[in-house]
Amino acid sequence: MRTIKLIMLLLSFNFYAQSSWQPTLNILSNTNNQRFDDVFFLNDNLGWAANGYYAAVFKTTDGGTTWIEQVNEASIGGDYYFRNIEFLDENIGFLGTLNGSFFKTIDGGDNWTLVNNITPNPSAICGLDAVGTSTIYGCGAYFTPAHIIKSVDSGATWQYINMSDYANALVEIFFLTENIGFVSGRNDNGATVLKTTDGGSSWIEIFNSKIVGEYVWKLQVLESNTNVIFGSIDTAAPNMGKLIKTADGGNTWNSYDAPESSIQAVGFINENHGWMGGHSTGFHETTDGGVTWNNLNIGSNLNKIFIINSGLAYASGTTIYKYTLDTLGTEEVTNEKDNVLEITVLNNPVKTHLEFRINYKSTDNMLIELYDASGRFVKRLSRELISQSVKKNYKFSIEGLAPGIYYIDFHNNAGRTFKKIIKL
Repeated sequence: MRTIKLIMLLLSFNFYAQSSWQPTLNILSNTNNQRFDDVFFLNDNLGWAANGYYAAVFKTTDGGTTWIEQVNEASIGGDYYFRNIEFLDENIGFLGTLNGSFFKTIDGGDNWTLVNNITPNPSAICGLDAVGTSTIYGCGAYFTPAHIIKSVDSGATWQYINMSDYANALVEIFFLTENIGFVSGRNDNGATVLKTTDGGSSWIEIFNSKIVGEYVWKLQVLESNTNVIFGSIDTAAPNMGKLIKTADGGNTWNSYDAPESSIQAVGFINENHGWMGGHSTGFHETTDGGVTWNNLNIGSNLNKIFIINSGLAYASGTTIYKYTLDTLGTEEVTNEKDNVLEITVLNNPVKTHLEFRINYKSTDNMLIELYDASGRFVKRLSRELISQSVKKNYKFSIEGLAPGIYYIDFHNNAGRTFKKIIKL
C-alpha cells in the first residue's frame, strides 16, 4: 500500500510540476546589469548569448549550466555594441552590431571575421534570422535608414535591399521559408509589420499602429501554428506598450495593453500562455492571450525570449534566463546599474528654448524626439552618431508650441529614456 501511495504521489507531483523562469547567472562579466541583447539556441543545449554594451559573446553546450566567453571587443579590436547573434549550424554564425560592423564565424564562435562585401555597408544590424541550410537575413536600423541584407550561400555573398519605400527604421526580421517572411519597425505612420512572399523583392504592409513614433520591436511566429503571430510595440511615455496578435497570418490583428511603455521582449508557448518584458521590467506573464498580465518579479532589462518548446525557453536580459522544470539553484543578483547615458535638463520649465546636456560614455547612436502629454509625436529634434566619449550640450527652439507638459524621448543603443518638461 505504501508503494502504491508513493507512486501516486510521484505521479501527482509530475502532473502539477511546471516550468519556471530562473537566472542562469554563470555569466560573470556582466557586472553592471547591462543588457544581453540576444540569445540563440540551435537545440536544447547548444546556444550563444551576446552582451550589447560590453560587446561579448558567450557559448553554452549544456543548456546554460555553464557559459564560456568566446570573444569580446578587445579581442577583435574596436568599440562595438553587439546587437544580435544567429547560427545556421554549429559552425557558421553571424554577429550584428550597432556600429556599422558585421561579423561571421565558421568555427562555432571561437573566431570572428569582419564581413566587408556588402554594398552599401549597413549602418547597423538590429535583427537576424537564419532559415533553411544556407539563407540568412538581417535588418536595421532602429535609428534609420531601413534596410535588409540577404545571403543564400551561407554568407559568402550578400544582397543589400533598400527598404526606405516601406519604413524608416527596422528592428526585427523572421522568415518561415527562404521566401516567405516578415520584418517590423516603424514608418511615418506608426509601428509597422511588412510581409514578403518572394524573398524580399517586394513587400506589403500587414499592420500599422497608426501612432507615430512607435516600433514593432519583436515578432514571434508560433511554431505549432504559423498563422499565429505575436508582436511587441515599443512606444513613448505616457502611452502603454502593446501586444499585437494575429491568428490568420496577418490579415487581422488584435491589440492589448502591455505591462509598460518601453516593451521589447515577447514569447508565447501557445496562443494564450506567454511573456513580455522590457528595459525597466522583468517577466510579465499572461495565460489569456494578453488580456491580463501578472508580474512574476523575476528578470530585468529583457529584450529577447527564445522559445524551444512548451517547457523550455531562454531569454536575454541582465543575465540569461531559462524556463525549465529543473531547479537551477541560482539567485538573481542585482547590482547598481552603470548608466551608459547621463542626461541633465538645464532649464525646466522652459519658455522659448529647450536646453540639456548628455554625457556619452562610449560610442553610440541617438534619436532625440519630442512628444506631447498624450504621447503624440511632435517632432524629431536630432539624430546623433557618437564616435567617442563626449559631453554635448543641446539647445532647441520650442517657440510656437502650446503651453503644457511634453516628454523628450532619448533613444540610444541602451534603450529609451524619457524626461518630462513643462512649456510655459
